[in-house]
Amino acid sequence: MARLRVRQRCTCNAARGIVYESRVSHVAAKIIGSGAFVLVLVTAFACTRPRVMPRPRPIAPTPTPMPLGRTVDSVVSDIGPRVRARLAPYFEHASVGYPPSAVAFLAFKDERRLEIWARTDDASGAAGVWMPIDARPILAASGGPGPKLRQGDRQVPEGLYRLVAFNPNSRFHLSMKLDYPNAFDLAAADVDGRMELGGDIFIHGDDRSIGCIAMGDPGIEDLFVLVADVGLERARMIVAPRDPRAGGKLVAAPGLPFTVELYRQIEAGLAAFSLGPCLPEQAPPGP
Repeated sequence: MARLRVRQRCTCNAARGIVYESRVSHVAAKIIGSGAFVLVLVTAFACTRPRVMPRPRPIAPTPTPMPLGRTVDSVVSDIGPRVRARLAPYFEHASVGYPPSAVAFLAFKDERRLEIWARTDDASGAAGVWMPIDARPILAASGGPGPKLRQGDRQVPEGLYRLVAFNPNSRFHLSMKLDYPNAFDLAAADVDGRMELGGDIFIHGDDRSIGCIAMGDPGIEDLFVLVADVGLERARMIVAPRDPRAGGKLVAAPGLPFTVELYRQIEAGLAAFSLGPCLPEQAPPGP
């Protein structure tokens, strides 16, 4: 078997006089049955200046397709009348018409409480005052204090979020998706060099959680219909490690400098909901 060696010299940086030498070896290919040999010469590699690759940016997950089956309209048609009947006394007690102009959910990890607030805007579109409607127990929220950092850490995110999608076919009865990771989450991860932030964070039914907020089946029915009646674009959510309105500022998480700004934003966001928490025992009983 014949072997051909080719020696090549090239200059990549004449200014510095650096010379690279490459050796390319190729083996002649034997064509079986013909007795002939073919020599194949592959051109030498071009010399190039080493390149520094930019640091990858954190990846926002692709939304998971929702399974087929029930639709949002069919769910609201089925359970809407009894949910609205359950909610009516709470809205009447707060002097807020139904459906309200906007709705907000405040979730506090330490207290395991989710508060429902609503407002009625005037005819000109000027925002009304946020009023407390009710507070519900959070049945499960995995992890502990501190923001979600990466896929698989089972932490419930902390921050100011929007509700962006309904899932009427959730394996946890019903669910609504948060826009985690949002712009703040992505920017903080970029500074830290974190990748694979995770996603698919929901408020859902049942009493189990792997990074989501579980409200039980009746609880998620009330929230699902309320948001469907108001509109996703008019719903917001704040998730905090604890309720700073009860006294004392939120303290930055150890080793996570970005939480100084994160908790400042959370406290500023909660300032609009300063009438005090509406605890379940303070609200009127449902029908």
